[in-house]
Amino acid sequence: MTKRRSRGDGGLHWDEKRQRWIATAQIGFNAKGKRIVRKASGKTKTEAKDKLKEILRDLDDGLAIAPHGYTVKEAVAAWLDYGLRGRDPETAKNYRYIAEGHIIPNLGAQKLRRLSADEVDEWLAELALTLSTRTVRLAFSILNRSVRMAQARDKVKRNVVQLCEVPTGQQGRPSKALTLEQVEAVLNVAESSPLYAYVVLSLLIGARTEELRALTWDHVDLVGEPDGDPVVLPSISVWRSVRQGGDTKTGKSRRTLAMPTRCVDALKTHRVHQAARRELAGKRWQEHGLVFASQVGTELDSHNVRRAFRRVVKAAGLNPKDWTPREMRHSFVSVLSASGVRLEDIARLVGHSGTAVTEAVYRHQIVPVMVEGATAMDRIFPRAS
Repeated sequence: MTKRRSRGDGGLHWDEKRQRWIATAQIGFNAKGKRIVRKASGKTKTEAKDKLKEILRDLDDGLAIAPHGYTVKEAVAAWLDYGLRGRDPETAKNYRYIAEGHIIPNLGAQKLRRLSADEVDEWLAELALTLSTRTVRLAFSILNRSVRMAQARDKVKRNVVQLCEVPTGQQGRPSKALTLEQVEAVLNVAESSPLYAYVVLSLLIGARTEELRALTWDHVDLVGEPDGDPVVLPSISVWRSVRQGGDTKTGKSRRTLAMPTRCVDALKTHRVHQAARRELAGKRWQEHGLVFASQVGTELDSHNVRRAFRRVVKAAGLNPKDWTPREMRHSFVSVLSASGVRLEDIARLVGHSGTAVTEAVYRHQIVPVMVEGATAMDRIFPRAS
């Protein structure tokens, strides 16, 4: 006769229908007083018994009993559903794309409790062969957050992902800037484009593309105070962006910039054209006070801006695949630096908190030769005649 297991040792029986050994253990009671029973199964009696021992060992250690069948895919899906609340829709879309393209296809089927640090390391190393370091770091972060959320909900005992190091990936697309001649060519061909004022402001005042898309007419001064003392030039107040919450990227990014005459003229023309579009749209027009709006007054989509800008670039004789709207800002820095404007002044104009960021991000566009010392010494110690 089979010896009966002691109370608290769980149960072990053969399931004829499933053709598997079933291990069961009572781990407590829920809020309504109903027993909580954890089950596990194995093809052999030994396998099922080992799983039962693991459940009982965790119970003795005071640990919550993680489900055996919970997968990495389920953990990532849960984080995408609940961990992205309040995020910008574009950010959430990007995270979901990374998760569904690089995490779930490679690790999704693995049981979360069986996921090892070695598997995560191998996965990261494989990603690093084809993806940029930034993308690899993002994929790692998403997986780490997903497992951490699962851990907090007793789906797994520990997070092995945080034990791993992120390898260096491929070099990302290097930033670059238009030359002075290319800037002039782009400005000239853009005059016939609906994006003309957008291009002019990007190239001549260095505003970020997300700042211009959120710019409203009440933050634009096309007149200034020409008779004031001191004279106040026409300006735009960069106080908003299309980021989550409408805030600018940093506190220093909130700035008021005087406009060159070409920007003022472009915006005056743009306002006339926008009034015509508003009248043509009639009841379809949705008034948001935006300077750069769609045909019905709504906020411009980044993809539409990119397509329109690439048409301008192509008309200027450049390869449209090589350029994006953000590189107009890099071109602004490049032109100023080449003209001898101080790095500190450039940093303030582009809204950086200090020169370190300007040098790090735009280092290829900054003139590297420092001439102030040599110029001063030549003046102090003139060459003997």
